[in-house]
Order: sequence, then C-alpha cells, then structure tokens
Amino acid sequence: MSDPDPSIELIIARWSDRFIAWLIDFLIISSISFIIITSWYGTFDFDWNENMMYSRGIEYIPGSAMFFVYWVILEYKTGQTIGKKIIHLQVVTIDGKRPTLFSIAINVFGKAFLLPLDVILGLILTNKKRQRIFNKISNIIIIKIKEDEKEPENIEYKMD
Repeated sequence: MSDPDPSIELIIARWSDRFIAWLIDFLIISSISFIIITSWYGTFDFDWNENMMYSRGIEYIPGSAMFFVYWVILEYKTGQTIGKKIIHLQVVTIDGKRPTLFSIAINVFGKAFLLPLDVILGLILTNKKRQRIFNKISNIIIIKIKEDEKEPENIEYKMD
C-alpha cells in the first residue's frame, strides 16, 4: 500500500499583486500597440470627442486581441506573463496543475475583452480563492510562487 500524496500548499495571490502584474503587462502591450499604430498610420490620433464611444469604439478590438494573444501564449506556455514573472505569480488550475489551452483561453477572454465587468463581479462574488468570474468559469487561480524556488545560488558556471 502506498502513502497518500502529500497535500499541496498553494499561496493565493493578493489582488494588489495581480493588479501590479496586469499593469506591467498593460504597459508592455500598450507600448507595442502604440508603436504599431504610429508606424502604420504615421500618427496616433487623439481626437477625443463625446461620440468616441460609439464612433471609435471598434478601434479597441485590435488592442484587446493583442492582449488576448499575448496572455494566451505566455500563460499557456509558461504559466506566467512578463508581469506575473516579475511579481512571482503563476496561473494554475484549482488543484495546482497546469491549465489546458482551452481553460487559459476562457480565462483570458474575460481579462482581454470584459475586464471591468469581470473584475467588478469577481470582487462582489469573491471567494477564498480570489477568483474573477472568468477564473471561476475556467477553474483557474493565480498563485504566489515562493522566491526560494529559484535557481540555487551555489552553482558555479565555467566557460569551456
């Protein structure tokens, strides 16, 4: 008879850490999209008017699509975006395993296209796992990675 698996301890990430990681990712993708738009059109049009939401809202879809692709690729391949890597966060399933591509895509859809609604409802209906609505739908949580799980410092590297 084998011993039961030891319990896994997952440290649920704080909302503030998740926000900082999101902000880092937002700045990275926004900078890239700014460069693409200015190089494509030669300018970045800041023509803000009262009808912008109706007449220009469609322009935000390509930006959201860029965020979607960025988050899906990095979170599926590594469990982390650049922001999550800097803040030591990782995306996992509620049982601590690597999420499927489908789960990641569902989770990221809410973050890329419906973030205000996803966050507001997530905060209102929050649970002990600190999940947004699309986190709950995809059975994903964001965990804090222990900093001591980094590469050991006593390794010496020599050139050949």
